[in-house]
Amino acid sequence: MRFDTRLIHEAQSPDPLTGAVNPPVYLSSTFRQSAPNRAKGFVYGRTGNPTRAVLEAVLAGIESGRAGLAFSSGLGALTTLLEAFGSKSRIVAMDDLYGGSWRLLDHHRRQFGLRTEFLDLGEASVATKALSEPADLVYVESPTNPLLKLVDLRALARRAHDAGALLAVDNTFATPAHQRPIELGADIVLHSTTKYLGGHSDVIGGALVLKNRALGRRYAWLQNAVGAVPSPFDCYLTLRGIRTLGVRMRAHEAAARAVARELEGHRKVLKVHYPGLSSHPQHALARRQMSGFGGIVSVEVRGGLGGAKRFLRGLRVFTLAESLGGVESLVDHPASMTHASVPREQREAHGVTDGLLRLSCGIEDPADLVEDVRSALGRI
Repeated sequence: MRFDTRLIHEAQSPDPLTGAVNPPVYLSSTFRQSAPNRAKGFVYGRTGNPTRAVLEAVLAGIESGRAGLAFSSGLGALTTLLEAFGSKSRIVAMDDLYGGSWRLLDHHRRQFGLRTEFLDLGEASVATKALSEPADLVYVESPTNPLLKLVDLRALARRAHDAGALLAVDNTFATPAHQRPIELGADIVLHSTTKYLGGHSDVIGGALVLKNRALGRRYAWLQNAVGAVPSPFDCYLTLRGIRTLGVRMRAHEAAARAVARELEGHRKVLKVHYPGLSSHPQHALARRQMSGFGGIVSVEVRGGLGGAKRFLRGLRVFTLAESLGGVESLVDHPASMTHASVPREQREAHGVTDGLLRLSCGIEDPADLVEDVRSALGRI
């Protein structure tokens, strides 16, 4: 089956008892056992739930993995991922990451003695040097949040494996509609399902997808032990969102392309970050590695913080709010919002300046979004 068809039918056959075409929501915290340790597949709600099991099967299928695990948030998924690594484990991470991910990785470095290094792994020479010695985990986003840098995942997977490391890729921005890292050699895919997979700004969740069953069993044990699991109703909402992922991502991308083109070259804009623009330094890699360029555009406006604030005051369709990937268009000021936990000096060295704004283009009419940013630029 093709991808859009799989989104609707992957592991989602009608309920055999009632014929319901949507998976039932099983709001039970525990399950009857016919004898001690003899159950019909489910024992306790933290360990497993029928609604969650459907979501996890769908996640594995659409990301080309052998096991999927659902969590209560993206950071819950990352916390569980890191639980597999003990003191003195070496983690090589991308330097441009979501602020919450950076904060958690840095916390584990300080609190538990992990050897965590933040590097620009999009640069082949940097990745080669970093992985010339043994490592345990390589952790990246591609595209990154918020600068939309790309990593050559196939090449990085080879380098990571040669160094003895697992490669984990946060695929939240691209989604499996536009990129499937396991098919490119990654071992683990992470999602904040709050974003594009849920797609409607009404549910918080996260996911890990594992390339083989051995990793699946290892992380299923940790999922149960750590306990950062979603409610059955949250799983239902995420499943509902996944069904329309394909059509939504096409609409998000159409809007983002239009907005990026409007911003590019404008006299009040210093820089536009969008992989779909030919001016993006890794546009050729994006075309080779991804089937679409996504719905996020980051822009650095003139005037620093003052210019950014004037731009924000001029918006009428975009809503100033954290998060992304919903049907409505959102705008974020990373330096003071999603990336405030990253020290200012480090943040600015990577390019997250006070004038940078991250636009999550929704599925509104692209012409309205273009008019909105054009009007806002007029306020600077």
